[in-house]
Amino acid sequence: MKLGIVGLPNVGKSTLFNAITQAGAESANYPFCTIEPNVGVVAVPDERLDKLAQMYNPEKVSPAVIEFVDIAGLVKGASKGEGLGNKFLSHIREVDAIIHVVRCFEDENIVHVDGSIGPLRDIETINLELIFADLDMINKRMDKARKMLKGDKKYQSELHLLEKIAAALEEGKCARTITFDDAEQEILKEISLLTLKPVIYAANVSEEDFVNGIENNAMVSELKQVAADEGSQVLTICAKIEAEIAELDGEEKKEFLADLGLQHSGLDRLIQTSYTLLGLVSYLTAGPQEVRAWTIKRETKAPQAAGKIHSDFERGFIRAEVVAYDDLMACALYNTAKEKGLVRSEGKEYVVQDGDVILFRFNV
Repeated sequence: MKLGIVGLPNVGKSTLFNAITQAGAESANYPFCTIEPNVGVVAVPDERLDKLAQMYNPEKVSPAVIEFVDIAGLVKGASKGEGLGNKFLSHIREVDAIIHVVRCFEDENIVHVDGSIGPLRDIETINLELIFADLDMINKRMDKARKMLKGDKKYQSELHLLEKIAAALEEGKCARTITFDDAEQEILKEISLLTLKPVIYAANVSEEDFVNGIENNAMVSELKQVAADEGSQVLTICAKIEAEIAELDGEEKKEFLADLGLQHSGLDRLIQTSYTLLGLVSYLTAGPQEVRAWTIKRETKAPQAAGKIHSDFERGFIRAEVVAYDDLMACALYNTAKEKGLVRSEGKEYVVQDGDVILFRFNV
């Protein structure tokens, strides 16, 4: 999973990026990897892996990972090449979801690029750049579809869809606010729309608001209404506190979170929100060689889940031997779970559930 972090200057975007990538490396005991200066890979915290590792004592433990991209270069006019322009837009195209950091605090020592704090205005600034870029691409596709339509009527459906999207974009609406039927969803798979990407708004609040409660923060309330209108998510964070959490390890971190009345860090909550927004679950494989988490879309059937491991697993799928994680833990041993009839043999139509521990049988 690849998440892009965007935001205007001085909203706390880079502070949050640095905090969550550093925290991910320490808390999950996973080697932090810098692919580029603005890209970090962190492990998805999953205590189920730790418990399975105690049971199997494997040579290797492999958590699911998330790639965070600190997308720089957004200024007014990015869609027309201002700032990093096309590079900024290409980075957005590559991510599965957007984390849009929005400043929801006043601080006279931190200047806002527009001279005053305005979360809705900030959101509109970024959305408009993405809308302009989408509209430019949609117009080019419409021109092509009209030409192709003269010789092939199948382009009529695509043209209708493109016109529907263009009308919404011209009204300043993002594509994710539009309702699409199943046939339109199929066509959309071939169209890379920036404004169709799922969004998590990270409301960056002051330390005081974060600790004492955000009930009186009108900016966060406004942000939640925007998110509700377009089916997005809001996560309240304090980038400054997350930076402090990132410096702690083990028990110190737990005590610090407890003092704040929190069970999970911002990174953990961000990952949970991302999985919910994108409709993702994890199944597990376990053995003496490796204990591993695999991320799949909810409602994925067994052969396609097997294909995440290797295409041969999907091509030659025979069956999946499945035991629920909780059942396996209650039995303490895989063989005990098998003797109790808790290990099930599932076929091609089985829909994999979050926490399934699976052994795939295949033949090619």
